[in-house]
Amino acid sequence: MGGKGIPFGRLFGISLRLNPSWFIIFVLITWALAGSYFPTTYPAWSMTEKITAGIVTSLLFFASVLAHELMHSIVAQRQGIAVRSITLFIFGGVSEIEGEPKKAADEFVMALAGPLTSLVLGGILLGVWLGLRSLTAGAGQFVGAVAYWLGIINLSLGIFNLIPGFPLDGGRVLRSILWGRSGDLRSATQTASSVGRAVAYIFIFIGIFFVFTGNWLNGVWLALIGWFLDNAAVGSYRQVQLNDLLSGHKVSEAMTRDCVMVAPQVTADHIINEYALTKGQQCFPVMDGAKLEGIVSFDSLRSVAREARRDKTAEQIMTPLSKLKWVSPNDDLTKVLAIMTAGDVSQVPVIENDEVVGLISRERLLSFIDLQANLGK
Repeated sequence: MGGKGIPFGRLFGISLRLNPSWFIIFVLITWALAGSYFPTTYPAWSMTEKITAGIVTSLLFFASVLAHELMHSIVAQRQGIAVRSITLFIFGGVSEIEGEPKKAADEFVMALAGPLTSLVLGGILLGVWLGLRSLTAGAGQFVGAVAYWLGIINLSLGIFNLIPGFPLDGGRVLRSILWGRSGDLRSATQTASSVGRAVAYIFIFIGIFFVFTGNWLNGVWLALIGWFLDNAAVGSYRQVQLNDLLSGHKVSEAMTRDCVMVAPQVTADHIINEYALTKGQQCFPVMDGAKLEGIVSFDSLRSVAREARRDKTAEQIMTPLSKLKWVSPNDDLTKVLAIMTAGDVSQVPVIENDEVVGLISRERLLSFIDLQANLGK
């Protein structure tokens, strides 16, 4: 999910995005606050005040979630780990961090940064409420009402994320402790993932219980959170397994060297008939003399309407070099995996001394992983 969505700004060099699912939860929270919480708690407020409070509180809630994720990302950057983006979505926020911490202590600090931020924010906001709670009307009461709800929700967010259910922050804290004791990241991840799945099933079962006892809204929500956590725990462990299989292996071991280069003026129809169908190649570097201009992928070719293939050139349908992610022959294969996972990329060009020396495709990488798994690495 990370990296995908609607951009709405940048902070500390990190792209900020909104997943379409964010709008659903934003509307639901605003509706719950403006239609139920504030009318019940402050019945004397006008409709305009209730709606305004609902919108402002909902926006500030997601600003709190963003602050939580930003602290994770800032700590990661200070540890030398690149952070591409933060995406807000229906279950909160997720940071697209390129790589794992190198040491257990680094993960411990990075995992705690988010929950501690939420707990500190919660404390500050409740302090604001305590200072204003004697006010019974006006802007002071309005600010105090918003601060109280946000204070409670931030404390709840901080405590919730400390639950030892990997990949929640508490689960990452648990993994860092296990990793520090054993020195084995894969074993620590397996244990933390198992605990995470157990926590997920607890959420699901409690959710089902709530549904059958009439509290269907909270029940469905808890079950969905449990389902999300279960999938995230399984996916996170698989990612570590794959990184373990690829670690220490260079790109040169898995890349294809017999790439067919095409000129910018070559048509999509020519590429398909002369290279894709006859040679089975699915990615074509576009070269202007000795200079790499971009890459024509199989997906790019497929997106061109059949009747337009004789007119569309490689230059028109390629992904330009400025937008390409590439690797060198001596890079670790885990870098290729990170690029493909983060950007849903099927092929990555291999470049050395400003020249394309090969290509590594998703199929080639998967075959290499399968070989390593069968060899028992």
